[in-house]
Amino acid sequence: MATLLVSAGAALAAGPSREIADAQERYRQEMAVCNSGQSHQDVKICRTEARNALAEAKRGGLAEAAPNQYSRNAVQRCSEFQGDERTACEARVFNPSRVDGSVSGGGLVRESVIVVPVR
Repeated sequence: MATLLVSAGAALAAGPSREIADAQERYRQEMAVCNSGQSHQDVKICRTEARNALAEAKRGGLAEAAPNQYSRNAVQRCSEFQGDERTACEARVFNPSRVDGSVSGGGLVRESVIVVPVR
């Protein structure tokens, strides 16, 4: 029993240090991309973002989002609208007709086509 508790304690203690080691490795990879010019960002901004991400990871603030977190965030953004506008917002998020752009290019534009009958 004592061995099991010591092993469990060692595993728990290794968790945060493994996360920090992973964050430091990601930082080195991100800095290599920044320095190579492949980041599609200004080098100074890229380096700053990499440093900030490492600092946040060390504070424990970069945990992986739950798989449904992205959907909840999207629904929350659409909650600003009412009625048909809200329905259209959710259609753009969950079932867009077309998506243009990229994250590295500054963002995605989602388009949905809604046919409105003539009255």
